[in-house]
Amino acid sequence: MAAGSVNPFNTSDSDEEAERRREPSPSAEPHGASLAPFSSQTDAEPRALSLPGTRASPGGDGVPTETRVSVDAVAAQLLRDQYILTALELHTELLEAGRELPRLRDYFSNPGNFERQSGTPPACKDPGAVALSEWRGGGDAGGRQPLCSAVLHRTGSISTLDSLDFTRYSDDGNRESDERVAVLEFELRKAKETIQALRTNLTQATECEIPSQERKNYKSSPEIQEPIRPLEKRALNFLVNEYLLKNEYKLSSITFSDENDDQDFELWDDVGLNTPKPPDLLQLYRNCGSSQLSPREMADVAVGMDTSDLTKDFITQEPQEIIQELEYQISLLNSEKQSLAEQITQLQRKLSPAFHQALLSFCHTSADSRLGSEVSCIADSEESVMLMLGRCLPHIVPNVLLAKREKMTVHLCQELIPLILCTACLHPEPKERDQLLHILFNLIKRPDDDQRQMILTGCVAFARHVGPTRVEAELLPQCWEQINHKYPERRLLVAESCGALAPYLPKEIRSSLVLSMLQQMLAEDKVDLVREAVVRSLGIIMGYIDDPDKYSQGFELMLLSLSDLSERVVSATHQVFIPAFAAWTTELGNLQSHLIPSLLTRIERLLQGEHGLDEHKLHMFLSALQSLIPPLFAVVLQNAPFTGRARLANEVTPIEVTRFPRPASPLQDVSTLVGGREQLAALLHLYEHQLQHEGTAGWDRLLWVVNQLLPRLIEIVGGINVSSSTCVHEFSRFFWRLCRTFGKTFTNTKVKPQFQEILRLSEENVDATAGNGVLTKATVPIYATGVLTCYNQEEDRKLLIAFLEDVMTTLSLSHAPLDSLKASFVELGANPAYHELLLTVLWFGVVHTSALVRCTAARMFELLVKGVNETLVAQRVVPALITLSSDPEISVRISTIPAFGTIMETVTQRELLERVKMQLASFLEDPQYQDQHSLHMEIIKTFGRVGPNAEPRFRDEFVLPHLHKLAMVNNMQTVEQKRMDVASQLFEAYSALSCCFISEEVMLNHFLPGLRCLRSDMEHLSPEHEVILSSMVKECELKVESRAMGEPPGSMSIAASLVGEDAKTKFLSKMGQLTTSGAMLANVFQRKK
Repeated sequence: MAAGSVNPFNTSDSDEEAERRREPSPSAEPHGASLAPFSSQTDAEPRALSLPGTRASPGGDGVPTETRVSVDAVAAQLLRDQYILTALELHTELLEAGRELPRLRDYFSNPGNFERQSGTPPACKDPGAVALSEWRGGGDAGGRQPLCSAVLHRTGSISTLDSLDFTRYSDDGNRESDERVAVLEFELRKAKETIQALRTNLTQATECEIPSQERKNYKSSPEIQEPIRPLEKRALNFLVNEYLLKNEYKLSSITFSDENDDQDFELWDDVGLNTPKPPDLLQLYRNCGSSQLSPREMADVAVGMDTSDLTKDFITQEPQEIIQELEYQISLLNSEKQSLAEQITQLQRKLSPAFHQALLSFCHTSADSRLGSEVSCIADSEESVMLMLGRCLPHIVPNVLLAKREKMTVHLCQELIPLILCTACLHPEPKERDQLLHILFNLIKRPDDDQRQMILTGCVAFARHVGPTRVEAELLPQCWEQINHKYPERRLLVAESCGALAPYLPKEIRSSLVLSMLQQMLAEDKVDLVREAVVRSLGIIMGYIDDPDKYSQGFELMLLSLSDLSERVVSATHQVFIPAFAAWTTELGNLQSHLIPSLLTRIERLLQGEHGLDEHKLHMFLSALQSLIPPLFAVVLQNAPFTGRARLANEVTPIEVTRFPRPASPLQDVSTLVGGREQLAALLHLYEHQLQHEGTAGWDRLLWVVNQLLPRLIEIVGGINVSSSTCVHEFSRFFWRLCRTFGKTFTNTKVKPQFQEILRLSEENVDATAGNGVLTKATVPIYATGVLTCYNQEEDRKLLIAFLEDVMTTLSLSHAPLDSLKASFVELGANPAYHELLLTVLWFGVVHTSALVRCTAARMFELLVKGVNETLVAQRVVPALITLSSDPEISVRISTIPAFGTIMETVTQRELLERVKMQLASFLEDPQYQDQHSLHMEIIKTFGRVGPNAEPRFRDEFVLPHLHKLAMVNNMQTVEQKRMDVASQLFEAYSALSCCFISEEVMLNHFLPGLRCLRSDMEHLSPEHEVILSSMVKECELKVESRAMGEPPGSMSIAASLVGEDAKTKFLSKMGQLTTSGAMLANVFQRKK
């Protein structure tokens, strides 16, 4: 165990100290002396206290021996002689030493010992008898109080122990100056206690005024118990807490005290003013059956009815009237019964049995095998024990004979589990039971999955057999001891045990100690499997917890589990913890008021952060929201206007298989949440009818979704950076699951109208100068991919096509950025089912009357080509691009070049490549394009992007020769700005292609001449680039010379041919200083396979 861990089950006193405390002191007096506040010795004969070594031995030989006087005797002497302050000091020192003396504790905690009265304290011959008489009757037969009532003079400086301020009574301080303060404090406390006692007495007096008819009912019907009174409740609470402390149930005592925080368990007088303290629970139990009624106290009596007592009206009533009266009484009783049943239901957890069963299915217990069934059924009688031994011993004995082998030893240990459990359940000695359970948890050094399942099955059977009290006292300590065990298999057993035992633990322990144990393991354990088991057990705990104060702790545990770096732990969080926590949150009423809004607030803060978006946290929060969609829908169904009618439906249409998204676990299945598929089918039928015909009036839970959740989500979506594909994807998935869960009617009538109101796609809203701002945000791709794709009917596909066509048209005509449209195409293009649909949208752009729209369509083909199969490329993409390449507008033709380049990069069909090659050749060789600077820039940029990944033959025979020609043409360019633009693009293209393996012929005829032309441009335009180009040219020349000297022929990249470390370092450093596009740098070090 780690040094920082503390075992709450270890007592603070040693066994020897406890034994010494149980021994009676030499000065103890019999016959109830412990009940009196003073010693039973007479005042006339005070006991002499001898010094050590001066008392004679019992034999009378005068040998000095050490005399030990009990502390209790000293305390009694001090109290008897009225040395009150000395006794208080003794009491204080004993408290600091941890040895509280009952005599002094009772004396100083009783304010009656310090009341100001006249007279002197008379002697008392038998204080024990007096105290006993005070408990039984409060005085003698005549009502007089006994003389020995411990009446003392009131002294001005005395305070009771619970009102002392120990910091004022230090050895080196002067206390006289604080006496008056102490007295005032005492007086104030006394006044408060008196007020509290008067209020309590008033309450008792009020409650005692029971109507005479009710009193008769209590007397005539013993089975009807009179309600408990506050005084009786406080007295019983005090006795129960005292019993728990005396029997070492310290944790239970602490929990009990917390639940009754309005009572002071340290002071009996808090129960009631001048109320005598009864014996403890054990004494009351022992005496409850000892008092038998004597024969003379019993008499035979007869009970009859005088007919004269019956009223005349009753006798004359007709039988029919009597029946009606009785039926009316029955209806009243039934109403009361139903009301009480509803109150009981409100006090219990409302989880459906199906949900509980699904939750417990995550406990790794097994009773399928012979040994599992043996372990799960603990013998509880002599006969069943014998039968169990008869079944188990034949499997144990052969393993004992072969126990030298390790596997046989492990099998033998498993066979011993039923015997250990049976003995631990039935053994009468707690120490032996503890030892047996310790053996059970340490039976196997590193238990595997099957062995842990067997041990857990035994633990569950043990818990079911012995009850919550023994589980807390005997099983939990075994778990605590191994919480930091060096073997992860043992810690895994502890984590799984906490979940498996959750239904059998006291609720206070379940929500305090066990929850804290699992929280510690989740935060500290380094093994993924252990943390995964911890999260599953936490989910089971959340299914049984009922303390609302633990909600915030559960929320933090959810966030901690979601942020775990292990996928196993995060998956367990979504499968078990979040559904169970959401179910509890629903019962508390916090699902819509706190849990979902808290996650939305965290997402908003994340998107507004100044240090960039943390995509991992965004995924964490959105995935949590996504897991809360099923419980949210269940809440809407179970709190609808029609919920009460769902039970009356007889014939209901079965639920379609594809109605809901596939749940991550059974706990996220809506049918599990609402109580079964039949109940869900009935609710869904009424849900759709309500939405279509009756509306949402009075449906608060659904109105919260429509009026608060959806607008806030749409607002969040509008603030997302559309270029972040991760954000777009995550929110699209969320909206898709939300719409699929709530259904098509809800999506069409509640979700789509809110998005359409925001997007405003009508033609009159198009601003030719600035464009529609919201169309450039992430709202477009999330609406298209998360809402419009939820359902795949023909009308749904038409709506999606129309939306994308409108967006493309609007953005093109308003000269707005196309990022939102590109994000939509990328997200939809990832699913092959939408390729035909996207091609339909692009064909709409190809034949559009506006050149701006046709340009946009041409650029969108570049995004679509990479994911589309080659058949569609040949049949749909290439014909559309060739059509656009002959467009009257030169800008449209230039826009097709990137798409043609992407085809050359991805397609392998020879015929298709030849068609694309011919089209690109026409752009380069047609005289009408010789002065098209924009076209040349686009071609060079495309060659630099696709060249390293294109087919080697296409690169050697087409790309490099045309780059050489463009470089030569650029040397004769007279416009310096155009010359610089082309040179910069050529530098990036050659930088990317320099890492390709180029044949010697191509290098000599095209690559090296093109580099020299480019170097000639850079000498005048950019000297920094010229240095690098000179190095590249030099290496090419060295390579060609080495081939001429007879080295083996082959292809080599320029970057790989750098022979000197200095040259290589210089080349790379210069490359790092230059500005190169991200796409180029990404392809620089790729090699063609």
